[in-house]
Amino acid sequence: MKLRGGELTALAGIGCVLASLFLFWYETPTGNLDLWDSFGPAAALLLAALCASLAMVLAALLERDSVALPVSTAVWTVLLGLAGSIATLVRVLERPQHATGLCGGAWLGLAGALLIFAGAWLTLRDERPSRYSPARPAPRPRP
Repeated sequence: MKLRGGELTALAGIGCVLASLFLFWYETPTGNLDLWDSFGPAAALLLAALCASLAMVLAALLERDSVALPVSTAVWTVLLGLAGSIATLVRVLERPQHATGLCGGAWLGLAGALLIFAGAWLTLRDERPSRYSPARPAPRPRP
């Protein structure tokens, strides 16, 4: 099965968030901090959004018989993607441990969280045509 635009957008967000996990997020007078140095609720929500979007992409790739699993994972990814986006935005605006500046990891994490949310939203909006043609039963004979 091919990935649609929403899943591809979420996949780009997954890449951004994964890259941001290993980059510095903040500049402090004592040195740079990454996400793991300032782990908190924002980081946990970002990781939850990351896991949900991975599940959404895998469900879209692997589920062939029904759309129930891909749709349900997309619903949860919208919820967790929104929470992760808000938490990451707050984390960008409110800097921990007297940070003086932001590094690229913070912006990449925010972009990834927003892409995950947008991708899940687009996945729910996408009306994929069915693999099967609609049933057209023969009309009943009139008496």
